[in-house]
Amino acid sequence: MASSLTKDSVSPGTPGSEKTFFGHPRGLATLFMTEMWERFSYYGMRALLPLYLVAPGGLGLSAGTATAIYSVYLSLVYLLAMPGGWFGDRVWGPRKTVAVAGGVIMLGHLTLALPYSGTFYGGLGLVAIGSGLLKANISTMVGQLYKGPDDPRRDGGFTVFYMGINLGAFAAPLIIGTIGENVNWHLGFALAALGMGLGVTQFLLGTRHLDPQSSVVPKPLSAEEKASTLRKAALWAGIAVVAYAIVGFSGHYTLNWILVPLTLLGVIIPVMVLARIKRDKDLDRTEQSKMSAYIWFFVAAAIFWMIYDQGGSTLSIFADSSAENSVLGWDFPVSWYQSVNPVLIMALAPVFAWIWLALNRRGKEPSTIVKFSSGLMLVGVSFFLFLAPLSIADGGHKAAALWLVAIYFVQTVGELLLSPVGLSVTTKMAPAKYASQMMGVWFLAVTAGDATTGLLSIAGVDLNKTGIVALEATLAVVAGFAIWMYRNKVKSLMGDVR
Repeated sequence: MASSLTKDSVSPGTPGSEKTFFGHPRGLATLFMTEMWERFSYYGMRALLPLYLVAPGGLGLSAGTATAIYSVYLSLVYLLAMPGGWFGDRVWGPRKTVAVAGGVIMLGHLTLALPYSGTFYGGLGLVAIGSGLLKANISTMVGQLYKGPDDPRRDGGFTVFYMGINLGAFAAPLIIGTIGENVNWHLGFALAALGMGLGVTQFLLGTRHLDPQSSVVPKPLSAEEKASTLRKAALWAGIAVVAYAIVGFSGHYTLNWILVPLTLLGVIIPVMVLARIKRDKDLDRTEQSKMSAYIWFFVAAAIFWMIYDQGGSTLSIFADSSAENSVLGWDFPVSWYQSVNPVLIMALAPVFAWIWLALNRRGKEPSTIVKFSSGLMLVGVSFFLFLAPLSIADGGHKAAALWLVAIYFVQTVGELLLSPVGLSVTTKMAPAKYASQMMGVWFLAVTAGDATTGLLSIAGVDLNKTGIVALEATLAVVAGFAIWMYRNKVKSLMGDVR
């Protein structure tokens, strides 16, 4: 990556004023590589996770239990992004929080690499905690490299940073997935730990290029707040320890004693957060109206992610048991399907950006609502497409790999329509009082969607059956159509946001 650094003239005081990274502050290279390695470890482990859970040489669980565990894990990662942002704002500052988070993630992967089922769930918990801490704070540091929101390089900087995410996500299943499936599951998890270790090392070596503001705690806790927070944390931890001790010693403990509370929290907390903001009397009429519109987008996004994230669980487990995972007679590991989305994102994102600019010049760019509803309908279409390989498998045949690639393609197009718009509309419609918290609220839509999948799996619903797949597909298409039908009402609630 050093070859990408060139001499350039930037204004004095800009971090890394001697060199630039593709025309951006030198600190972007540090954050780019940190995020790339973190995503490498995250997506590599995620590609292996459902396969390891169902494999006879792994934990040998049922498909339903594996999907529940996978969904709960994903929901926790996004749920913990809010307290992760809080830690960066109130306790450690973004830079220290990211460094600690990387260490926690690496420890989690090392724990997963141990050949004991008893430590496996602890390792998942550590990776989820570390990911939550890192996710909310590393993007903050990218923004701090630029001189405010009007810096012309800012949007381009986030685009370069986003490429780091997808490079890591693309390479991880090809390397970690291959080693995990073909050599040893735990060696695959150890490779994820190595990747995060490389990310932490280069982050610590490159911190001198970051903006000094990244070490500052923006709103440090007062002594009274610190004491109150510790008391509440100790109280809830004590209640959990006592409750699980009673369940354990009474001989009634099962995995559902962990999964059910976590999935319920994944549904309840997003509802509580939205309700608290909506009921806040400090919001003026315009802000209240925008929040009413935002709830439409939030619910739609939860449905989208509920289906989309099954690409790593339901579809992966189906591919493992019922797909012909080969191209022109050449067999490939099931985990490689998880590289399809990031490579398509890298290929299609510039195309979509060009299309929107071209349409905008002609005054024909689709509105936020049209893009959002189209993305939601497309994820529904992807599951209607899933019905074909399911029918082939029901007939006793193996489904062709191209069916699955086609499903991932449709889902990726849907993501490119919905996800960037969702991020944008979240920042535009955020009440001033909650401006710094609303990105965490957007992540809660992912939490709610994945937690719903987890609840369905725990309830015994077979997500690889034709009926439930058709029902989910119909739900997404109908929800997308409903938003489009009521677009004028939602537009009126959005006020000046377009």
